[in-house]
Amino acid sequence: MLDAPLIAFEQSVTLGLTALAEGPVGRERLVDGVTGTLKIGAAEAHGVIDEVIAAPLLTPDEVPGVRITDAGRELYGRASGETAPITGRIYDGVPAEDLAVAGRVLSLITERTDADLATLAE
Repeated sequence: MLDAPLIAFEQSVTLGLTALAEGPVGRERLVDGVTGTLKIGAAEAHGVIDEVIAAPLLTPDEVPGVRITDAGRELYGRASGETAPITGRIYDGVPAEDLAVAGRVLSLITERTDADLATLAE
Protein backbone atom coordinates (compact mmCIF):
# COMPACT_ATOMS: atom_id res chain seq x y z
CA MET A 1 0.00 0.00 0.00
CA LEU A 2 1.22 3.50 -0.77
CA ASP A 3 2.34 5.39 2.31
CA ALA A 4 2.22 8.90 0.81
CA PRO A 5 0.59 10.93 -0.60
CA LEU A 6 -2.95 9.80 -1.29
CA ILE A 7 -4.47 11.49 -4.29
CA ALA A 8 -7.91 11.47 -5.85
CA PHE A 9 -8.69 9.56 -9.03
CA GLU A 10 -8.80 12.75 -11.11
CA GLN A 11 -5.39 13.71 -9.79
CA SER A 12 -3.96 10.27 -10.55
CA VAL A 13 -5.20 10.49 -14.14
CA THR A 14 -3.55 13.91 -14.48
CA LEU A 15 -0.32 12.61 -12.97
CA GLY A 16 -0.38 9.59 -15.29
CA LEU A 17 -0.88 11.68 -18.41
CA THR A 18 2.11 13.78 -17.43
CA ALA A 19 4.27 10.81 -16.41
CA LEU A 20 3.76 9.14 -19.78
CA ALA A 21 4.77 12.26 -21.71
CA GLU A 22 8.31 12.60 -22.96
CA GLY A 23 9.26 15.72 -20.99
CA PRO A 24 7.23 18.82 -20.18
CA VAL A 25 3.59 18.92 -21.25
CA GLY A 26 1.89 22.07 -22.48
CA ARG A 27 -0.81 22.98 -20.00
CA GLU A 28 -3.53 23.21 -22.66
CA ARG A 29 -2.50 19.81 -24.04
CA LEU A 30 -2.75 18.38 -20.53
CA VAL A 31 -6.15 20.05 -20.05
CA ASP A 32 -7.31 18.44 -23.31
CA GLY A 33 -6.09 15.06 -22.10
CA VAL A 34 -7.76 15.42 -18.71
CA THR A 35 -11.06 16.65 -20.15
CA GLY A 36 -11.08 13.89 -22.76
CA THR A 37 -10.26 11.15 -20.28
CA LEU A 38 -12.46 12.27 -17.41
CA LYS A 39 -15.25 13.96 -19.41
CA ILE A 40 -15.02 17.12 -17.32
CA GLY A 41 -14.88 20.77 -18.29
CA ALA A 42 -11.70 22.73 -18.91
CA ALA A 43 -12.14 24.84 -15.77
CA GLU A 44 -12.38 21.72 -13.62
CA ALA A 45 -9.34 20.21 -15.39
CA HIS A 46 -7.32 23.36 -14.65
CA GLY A 47 -8.36 23.01 -11.00
CA VAL A 48 -7.21 19.38 -10.87
CA ILE A 49 -3.88 20.34 -12.44
CA ASP A 50 -3.48 23.08 -9.83
CA GLU A 51 -4.17 20.52 -7.07
CA VAL A 52 -1.47 18.19 -8.42
CA ILE A 53 0.96 21.13 -8.64
CA ALA A 54 0.15 22.03 -5.02
CA ALA A 55 0.82 18.42 -3.94
CA PRO A 56 3.71 19.01 -5.36
CA LEU A 57 3.67 16.16 -7.87
CA LEU A 58 3.83 18.45 -10.90
CA THR A 59 5.66 21.73 -11.29
CA PRO A 60 5.15 24.61 -13.71
CA ASP A 61 7.65 24.54 -16.54
CA GLU A 62 9.46 27.45 -18.16
CA VAL A 63 6.98 27.45 -21.04
CA PRO A 64 3.25 27.46 -20.34
CA GLY A 65 3.26 23.87 -19.25
CA VAL A 66 4.05 21.45 -16.47
CA ARG A 67 6.46 18.64 -15.78
CA ILE A 68 6.42 15.83 -13.28
CA THR A 69 8.47 16.21 -10.11
CA ASP A 70 10.68 13.50 -8.64
CA ALA A 71 7.98 12.89 -6.00
CA GLY A 72 5.35 12.63 -8.73
CA ARG A 73 7.43 10.17 -10.74
CA GLU A 74 8.06 8.06 -7.62
CA LEU A 75 4.35 8.00 -6.73
CA TYR A 76 3.36 7.13 -10.30
CA GLY A 77 5.97 4.36 -10.45
CA ARG A 78 4.92 2.87 -7.14
CA ALA A 79 1.22 3.01 -7.99
CA SER A 80 1.85 1.45 -11.40
CA GLY A 81 3.95 -1.27 -9.82
CA GLU A 82 1.24 -2.05 -7.28
CA THR A 83 -1.55 -2.21 -9.87
CA ALA A 84 0.42 -4.26 -12.43
CA PRO A 85 -0.30 -7.64 -10.77
CA ILE A 86 -4.01 -6.84 -10.63
CA THR A 87 -4.05 -5.79 -14.27
CA GLY A 88 -2.11 -8.92 -15.16
CA ARG A 89 -4.70 -11.13 -13.47
CA ILE A 90 -7.56 -9.31 -15.16
CA TYR A 91 -6.12 -9.75 -18.66
CA ASP A 92 -4.58 -13.19 -18.08
CA GLY A 93 -5.69 -15.71 -20.68
CA VAL A 94 -7.54 -13.24 -22.89
CA PRO A 95 -6.24 -13.74 -26.43
CA ALA A 96 -4.45 -10.76 -27.96
CA GLU A 97 -6.89 -10.77 -30.90
CA ASP A 98 -9.83 -10.41 -28.49
CA LEU A 99 -8.12 -7.54 -26.70
CA ALA A 100 -7.51 -5.83 -30.04
CA VAL A 101 -11.19 -6.17 -31.02
CA ALA A 102 -12.30 -4.90 -27.62
CA GLY A 103 -9.93 -1.95 -27.96
CA ARG A 104 -11.33 -1.04 -31.37
CA VAL A 105 -14.93 -1.32 -30.16
CA LEU A 106 -14.25 0.79 -27.07
CA SER A 107 -12.44 3.39 -29.17
CA LEU A 108 -15.42 3.60 -31.53
CA ILE A 109 -17.85 3.91 -28.63
CA THR A 110 -15.69 6.61 -27.04
CA GLU A 111 -15.46 8.50 -30.35
CA ARG A 112 -19.23 8.40 -30.79
CA THR A 113 -19.84 9.40 -27.18
CA ASP A 114 -17.46 12.34 -27.49
CA ALA A 115 -19.18 13.46 -30.70
CA ASP A 116 -22.61 13.17 -29.09
CA LEU A 117 -21.48 15.08 -25.99
CA ALA A 118 -20.01 17.79 -28.20
CA THR A 119 -23.38 18.34 -29.91
CA LEU A 120 -25.08 18.60 -26.50
CA ALA A 121 -22.60 21.25 -25.43
CA GLU A 122 -23.38 23.45 -28.44
